[in-house]
Amino acid sequence: MSLPVVIVFTRIPRLGVGKRRLARKIGDRAALNLSRTLLHRLLRRIRPLRRVALVVAITPDHHARLRAPGWAIQRQGRGDLGTRMHRAMAHFPNRPVILIGSDIPDIAPSDLRRALRLLRGHHAVFGPAADGGYWLIGLSAGRPAAMFANVRWSSPHALADTRRNFPRRRVALLRRLHDLDE
Repeated sequence: MSLPVVIVFTRIPRLGVGKRRLARKIGDRAALNLSRTLLHRLLRRIRPLRRVALVVAITPDHHARLRAPGWAIQRQGRGDLGTRMHRAMAHFPNRPVILIGSDIPDIAPSDLRRALRLLRGHHAVFGPAADGGYWLIGLSAGRPAAMFANVRWSSPHALADTRRNFPRRRVALLRRLHDLDE
């Protein structure tokens, strides 16, 4: 049996690359330090998970080098957020796959274990974010072909829009968490 996959979806922590909305408020250097701290803290917390394959999907591709022992590195490629998320998850078509953001300070390994358990009886699992988006999406079999079609990204409608792409599929929700976009 193939291992389930946990993908951390992130921008590479480089000055001026990520956390642009946050950087406008706290400055580029502070945003970089926060981004780097959140990513490395998350990777350390999740790495001890057993019986899962660990992947970091990074953008932009030309910066796709990251020191992350125990993690496979994957480039996100071109396209909007939905296209890149779909591509990252499509690398593992017959395995349970969980994709999480790197900017969720309260995420815990127990959240990922719960998502994996829920995927045994559901087609999809979402971790709702307080802003209307989501910090986790998990998929098992029965994935819709256009799971990210017509999603209004970075809006309070992102989760609802994505869920509409899962008709007649069993969907579970995890606890609501906050992400650090602004």
